[in-house]
Amino acid sequence: MEEIIASIFEILSQLGYAGIALGLMVEVIPSEIVLSYGGFLVSTGDIHFTGALFAGIAGGTLAQLFLYWLGAYGGRPVLDKYGKYLLIQKKHLDASEKWFEKYGTGVIFTARFIPVIRHAISIPAGIAKMPLSVFTVYTIAAMVPWTVLFLLLGMELGDHWRDIKEYAKPFILPIIVIAMGSGVFYFFYKTRKS
Repeated sequence: MEEIIASIFEILSQLGYAGIALGLMVEVIPSEIVLSYGGFLVSTGDIHFTGALFAGIAGGTLAQLFLYWLGAYGGRPVLDKYGKYLLIQKKHLDASEKWFEKYGTGVIFTARFIPVIRHAISIPAGIAKMPLSVFTVYTIAAMVPWTVLFLLLGMELGDHWRDIKEYAKPFILPIIVIAMGSGVFYFFYKTRKS
């Protein structure tokens, strides 16, 4: 398995910016690992930070637009049947649907920072026919800090970019807490307003 992953990263390296975008679109390897590898490539001078940032935002956004489209045009029955081929588990769909029903459209931004929920949240947004423009704005707004964080961490780690999960823990926990707190605040704000 490690040989396969190593060969994937070799291909991503050869593709440069397109490799970062493709790695995020395919989602076989977690986004934080792809982005930290991108940060490593920036640190070696193979690519520039600005290009890596745009590639990360574009790739991550396109991946979520694809999931939105699956939800909008395929619906839950199609995802229950074929989601496993896209590495989407039923429990992730259930959790993301509950979040979307509870917190509404604003959860699209905050959920991007919460493990398990962040990838599947686009599906209930598509099923609910959330306006595509709003969905895209929230998604891009969340992709910017996520991409910047992991590119910077990858640059800092250099050759040790593979250790990103361990190194990122002190950064991720506060982000999760803030994202969840923002989601709760948004829910109460929407409830009180209505």
